[in-house]
Amino acid sequence: MTDLGTTRTPIGWLDPRVAETVQGFDFTVGARLDDRHGRTGVIRTPHGEIRTPAFIAVGTKATVKALTPEQIDQAGAQAVLANAYHLYLQPGQDIVEEAGGLGAFMNWSGPTFTDSGGFQVMSLGVGFKKVLAMSTQGKQSDDVIAPGRTRMATVDDDGVTFTSHIDGSTHRFTPEKSMRIQHQLGADVMFAFDELTTLMNTRGYQESSVERTRQWAARCLAEHHRLTAQRSGMPYQALFGVVQGAHYQDLRRTAVRGLVALGTTDGGPRGFDGYGIGGALEKENLGTIVGWCSEELPDDKPRHLLGISEPDDVLVAIEAGADTFDCVSPSRVARNGAIYSRDGRYNVTGARFRRDFGPPDPECDCYTCSHYSRAYLHHLFKAKERLFATLATIHNERFIIGLVDDARRSIQDGTFDDFAAQFKGRYYAGPSRT
Repeated sequence: MTDLGTTRTPIGWLDPRVAETVQGFDFTVGARLDDRHGRTGVIRTPHGEIRTPAFIAVGTKATVKALTPEQIDQAGAQAVLANAYHLYLQPGQDIVEEAGGLGAFMNWSGPTFTDSGGFQVMSLGVGFKKVLAMSTQGKQSDDVIAPGRTRMATVDDDGVTFTSHIDGSTHRFTPEKSMRIQHQLGADVMFAFDELTTLMNTRGYQESSVERTRQWAARCLAEHHRLTAQRSGMPYQALFGVVQGAHYQDLRRTAVRGLVALGTTDGGPRGFDGYGIGGALEKENLGTIVGWCSEELPDDKPRHLLGISEPDDVLVAIEAGADTFDCVSPSRVARNGAIYSRDGRYNVTGARFRRDFGPPDPECDCYTCSHYSRAYLHHLFKAKERLFATLATIHNERFIIGLVDDARRSIQDGTFDDFAAQFKGRYYAGPSRT
């Protein structure tokens, strides 16, 4: 079993060395939506600014699948997110650190994020990959497991024991270990280690999980500040707490209040630099849940919604107060032949595209749409050519990034409602191309 131990530091006032380096991270709010939580802003990190709202491209293993960092930059991405769990297993956080950190390792000069691995706890533990719009069909069980899957992770109050999906070896994650791994990876924004439940878990388990996540968050904060002081010569790495609570309003609000309370000791300011909104969500309740959290979260801290990218979800989340969000969906569906367009998502694998020489989306400014046709993409997919994944992913990433950029501009000029209505009306009413 691999374990780095459990070294804990009492929560207290910021070490002066930490207080000095915190200046490397900042967030300011710009324009706001009337009577709602949506806003624009700027996140400042040691590796550059992120104008919000912003879609953060997912490069799970220090790469956005099928793209070079230069291509994701050309698609308009302001930042990328990698996963601590995957990079810990391969190639190892020590190698990434020796290379100069995540950005240097993957040749990305802009801001970087790392997820804590909490999502992998859920997906390995119960075998479910998709949490948004998960259907429970009235079932609740704390021993739920996806059909045909083997449980590969077990949770206790101290941390998680899991089996590597690569070689079957056994490993142990604690909040302290997650922090040490993420500090070595060197991302500008890190997330506290949390437990992600499913909508099938019972109310009682959700309650205990929210408290467990709060306790883990306190331990993450303590270890984060210890490591920040210890690594005082390094650029400051911001830490976001993660809000859980499934679809229960009282648990979401309790979760937020518990995390925010960790930011005050004897009346003095300290705590998280921002907050992530995570957990299993029913699609139809997405905006409501984000709204509950936004009402409770500090207005001067950025809010990141984990795992969201479908166009309607993006617009709902922005209106409800999300500043940034990430998801693998644009690249994942691209590799399977699904293409976003302003007239709806379609599968370019259909026979009708064999002689369709128009661009994937006539109104898109990406490299793929400027140079290639649907017929060519159709051919590449059918021929199983690797170039298909690259060209389709370039377009889908640019489409979602561009959508969020347009939403940000519409908030700034006071036209968000018209923009969102027009976009959704066209996107979901467009003629099917499947």
